[in-house]
Amino acid sequence: MLIGKKGNKQRLQATEVGNTSVSYLRYNEGGFTIIESLVAILVVSILLVAIAPVLSLSVATRIQSRRIELATQAAKSYIDAVKTKKIDAPTSTGTDTLTAYAAPTATGTLTCTTANSYCTAPTGTSLYCVDFDSSGGCENTSVTDMVVQGFRYNSVSSTATTGYALGVRVYRADAFKESTTLSRNNESGDYKKVTQATFTGGVGQRKAPVVEMTTDINDTVPKYSDLCARYTGGCN
Repeated sequence: MLIGKKGNKQRLQATEVGNTSVSYLRYNEGGFTIIESLVAILVVSILLVAIAPVLSLSVATRIQSRRIELATQAAKSYIDAVKTKKIDAPTSTGTDTLTAYAAPTATGTLTCTTANSYCTAPTGTSLYCVDFDSSGGCENTSVTDMVVQGFRYNSVSSTATTGYALGVRVYRADAFKESTTLSRNNESGDYKKVTQATFTGGVGQRKAPVVEMTTDINDTVPKYSDLCARYTGGCN
């Protein structure tokens, strides 16, 4: 009798152990429900929507910073080449300063078939191609090529006998893909700055110059009197 009870007790314990194992296995096989998955997707979507504008602005600003770096390099290379006479001085001359000199008018076409040389179209302004994508020229579809507008001015005379001031504006090549007059600083007469900023979103102001620079050029030995002669009123 005692032996029977002891056997029943052992079978009961074995059954309890077996039930526990089955319950443990069933618990391990459990996963996320559809509702839990949808909530997780919703939370991730909200986070992505929240940080997407920040990421987009960061990328656009980095691209614009690179664009300004290339434009500055193009302007300095052009100025150095004019100073050392590696390229001809711009044919556009006048007695006005750079801020009063007209911006180029885009015609929808840009003919700069030779890299690092003057363009043949649009005409009327001295446009110089700086080829950064090594395509052999500047195209109005390029996002890296730069077009330099050169202008030499002397408030006393438009000639360069006593030297001159060289002004340059650098535009993106893709600014010439539309038929429109490009922008410039001081176009409203009260010195309105339109030069592109480093911190920007989207594609930036395509029509505005990326950078503007001025410098003095002397064809002979530089003289202080020549510098004074180039400005109305001279030097006081």
